[in-house]
Amino acid sequence: MSSLPTKEQILAWVSEHPTQASKRDIARAFGVKGAARTDLKRLLRELQDEGHLEKRRRSYRDPDKLPPVAVLQVQAPDADGDLHARPLEWQGEGPEPRVLVVLRASDPALGEGDRILARLTEVGADNHAYEARLIRKIGSNPRRVLGIFRAGAEGGRIVPVDKGSDREWCVAAGATQGARDGELVEAEAAGPRVRLGLPSARVLNRLGDPSAPKAVSLIAIHQHGIPDQFPDAVIAEADAARPVELGDREDLRDLPLITIDPSDARDHDDAVFARLDDDPKNPGGHVVWVAIADVAAYVTPGSALDREARKRGNSTYFPDRVVPMLPDRLSGDLCSLHEGVPRACLAVEMVLDAQGEKRRHRFTRGLMRSQATLNYAEVQAARDGAPNAKCAPLMDAVIDPLFEAYATTKLARDRRQPLELDLPERKIVLTEDSQVASVAMKDRLDAHRLIEEFMILANVAAAEELFARRRPLLYRVHEEPDPERLEALREVAQASGFNLAKGQVLQTRHLNALLAQAEGTEFDELVNMSTLRSMQQAYYHPENFGHFGLALRSYAHFTSPIRRYSDLIVHRALISGHDWGGDGLSPDDIDRLEATAEHISETERRSMAAERDTNDRYLAAYLADRVGNEFAGRISGIQRFGAFVRLDETGADGLIPIRSLGREYFHYDRNAQTLMGAETGLELSAGQEVTVRLAEAVPVTGGLMLELLSVAGQALPGGPVRSAKGGPRRKAAKAKKKAAKTARKVSRSRR
Repeated sequence: MSSLPTKEQILAWVSEHPTQASKRDIARAFGVKGAARTDLKRLLRELQDEGHLEKRRRSYRDPDKLPPVAVLQVQAPDADGDLHARPLEWQGEGPEPRVLVVLRASDPALGEGDRILARLTEVGADNHAYEARLIRKIGSNPRRVLGIFRAGAEGGRIVPVDKGSDREWCVAAGATQGARDGELVEAEAAGPRVRLGLPSARVLNRLGDPSAPKAVSLIAIHQHGIPDQFPDAVIAEADAARPVELGDREDLRDLPLITIDPSDARDHDDAVFARLDDDPKNPGGHVVWVAIADVAAYVTPGSALDREARKRGNSTYFPDRVVPMLPDRLSGDLCSLHEGVPRACLAVEMVLDAQGEKRRHRFTRGLMRSQATLNYAEVQAARDGAPNAKCAPLMDAVIDPLFEAYATTKLARDRRQPLELDLPERKIVLTEDSQVASVAMKDRLDAHRLIEEFMILANVAAAEELFARRRPLLYRVHEEPDPERLEALREVAQASGFNLAKGQVLQTRHLNALLAQAEGTEFDELVNMSTLRSMQQAYYHPENFGHFGLALRSYAHFTSPIRRYSDLIVHRALISGHDWGGDGLSPDDIDRLEATAEHISETERRSMAAERDTNDRYLAAYLADRVGNEFAGRISGIQRFGAFVRLDETGADGLIPIRSLGREYFHYDRNAQTLMGAETGLELSAGQEVTVRLAEAVPVTGGLMLELLSVAGQALPGGPVRSAKGGPRRKAAKAKKKAAKTARKVSRSRR
């Protein structure tokens, strides 16, 4: 263009392209180049001064317009039956715009007072300015029940699957959703509470066969006693919460913080930013910011929200759902660092030298505004030279400096040598109807490692800060392996031809040396699994016993208060330590700190067990129609009753029962992790490559039964093995001699 756009043209562009409103976007749209960019900048500043535009970091928006995604409160239907809603965070000067809610046939019913997260489109109709499409419903709280539907003459009954409940629910004929006798159903309370007789319920979802994949996580929730319904008082407190104002907080809204999470993340509780340190005394150094959602501002000591969060201890994650620690009004909205929205935070500014070592840090309680909500894959692609439209404007000022700072932290990590286990994670991918579509390996990108390393830095800073201020807190503790487990690992290492240092204080670098010896060999997975089994389980405690696995003297969880109660305690300790307000650690918090540590350590283990059981059931259901097929795998564990095998394709664990190996006697060596047949001399040991046939898959229990076909590529003997060196008796004598030798060795080591 030969001339600058008019102010009206700029406002029209920003209105029509709310996600492409940076100065660069506007210049590109109107062909403004060279020196004319200075005049464009002047025009934008004038529009901002006149109140027509609100500047966010590097972008502009009309303050009298709603963002593309917003939280709305549903109002009562009008005379025509149309459903309207009001925005909960309107910041314009005029009256809040009216929003028409347009529901799809698959959307749930909405009623007056319901809160929803919706995608907005400006329409400018006579009686409403926007149309809203539902993303998800938040804030409703009917009582839910999971059970088996028993059909009756008129309607039926629901028998809860919860072992602690023996009270049935009555379902009217018009509220069954067509449920059949014996189906697993999810229902909610219907009608007023009753003192006599059965309470009423209406079926919400037919989950079909109780052993089907869609029911798996619901069964695990009930079996492990994980609370999945928030009490009314908790929902009421969450619904009453409002966005935090700046007040005495440090204004961080111009700091270009971004969130980087999985593509399917529902909440965003941590944001990062890095830049080169301009201090000449720190050449090659970086300044790294980590900002965390200020959950403590909403979940105060002694409140209903606090009691429920402590009770749950943490969020629990399943392939098809999340059981959150906090209601969605907080976890998915007010405490989630959404793009372009002011959010309360606790932040730490860390100065690193050129070798990645932290020189100093500073904590603050602030108000931030995320510049972008990104996922790991797109950030990694951008770093690798293929930025998308969202990442491209952030490369020079945000994304590249993050990776440059991360490169220095790797240097420090290499010197520290935390435990470097190579245990690939698998992700269960579900279809829309909760069937297992595939089992894929989770990517391990530098973008993942970047966030992990910055979170570790922030957690260390929190522990050091509170220790220096002599404030009580909860440490994340991981103690070194006990001698018996370490000796078992040493036995496995020696049997595999490797060496694990002995006679000195064990450090993670010694274990890393063992893992390096095994890398790329046939014993790689065996040594990694055996090293993992030798580790103690991490836990929370008010006293600091160090973190062995991370090779850190002190460590506390600070970075995930949305999903971990431990982090909320650390936030409160920081608030008290800096006199940032009255919502810090209460006397009651301090008095029961040890009890809280024990409780949330137990809830963490409960969630891990529920998640593991759920994955086992999903995998069993996935493999149920492949019974009789052959699979490759490795022996992952040996027990007196048989051998566990991890299948290469899915990562599922199945059992080869010892009874399926024949009628011969098998000698079990617990320390060497072997089973040896007395007649055939067949030896099974952890780490061996095997071929198995799937004999049975039971989705209800998650159990897989396997038949052994070959070991290390060699078919099993059809009968007693006779070799040139001797027959079955000689094989049996050899097995007994080996077991006795191992027993003597273990006995000597325990003296």
